[in-house]
Amino acid sequence: MERLAKTFAATAERSETALVAYLTCGYPAGAEMAGLITSVADAGADIVELGVPFSDPMGDGPVIQHTAAHALAAGMTLPGVIETVREVRENGVDTPIVLMGYSNPFLRYGLTTLYADVAAAGADGLVVPDLPAYEAGDWIKCATESDLAQVFFAAPTSRPERLERTVAASSGFLYALATNGVTGSRAELNPAIGQYLDGVAAIAGTLPVCVGFGISRPEHVRSLHGRAAGVIVGSALMQRLDDARTASAREDMASGFIRELKGACR
Repeated sequence: MERLAKTFAATAERSETALVAYLTCGYPAGAEMAGLITSVADAGADIVELGVPFSDPMGDGPVIQHTAAHALAAGMTLPGVIETVREVRENGVDTPIVLMGYSNPFLRYGLTTLYADVAAAGADGLVVPDLPAYEAGDWIKCATESDLAQVFFAAPTSRPERLERTVAASSGFLYALATNGVTGSRAELNPAIGQYLDGVAAIAGTLPVCVGFGISRPEHVRSLHGRAAGVIVGSALMQRLDDARTASAREDMASGFIRELKGACR
């Protein structure tokens, strides 16, 4: 977890919001992934959240569902995601990478082997949307033994006692949902998000809080400056990749959008 800790310390020292960029691994093609990850890292993404495609991504909206289905149809697998991380590290990218995926593929792989292989490839943690903290004892044990972050979720409806338990189980950072529901770009953020994030931060203490779900515009990012340690942008980035027609256009599109968002983080 050292890379994550250094990243949040560095962005805090510069009074910046950390930018977390989500990419579905294998979309639009597995052969492009290392280049896309490198492009978004070079453009200013502080952390890359690399999505493991799954057939039933219940926490995701239509954009991420579409990219995951495409990646699966093209043959992307969990071992392929891990190999992508290894390739990126061999190419010299030092930006923190966390894998975001649902519990079923991880359990089928085997938790002990999963965490060992993920750490050996050079990833920094796991985000598992359908894993509640109170059922995650084995996962947390494996993460601790492999020095990987285990990221859990806070929601606007989380009661204080549940949030306290979630914070205690989390490492690396806490993922705060900007809204209930599924992922997807939104025109406006919840007007009560500032009060909500202040309450989460009060319980999280020194654990960095990153907010996602619906953040899609530079003005969203600017409005959250000082409210959270980081912002997570996924559907808006993946939609831009979907709109581009060639590999070079996708890298250019991703880089330009990340630069724009990172500018709003300062």
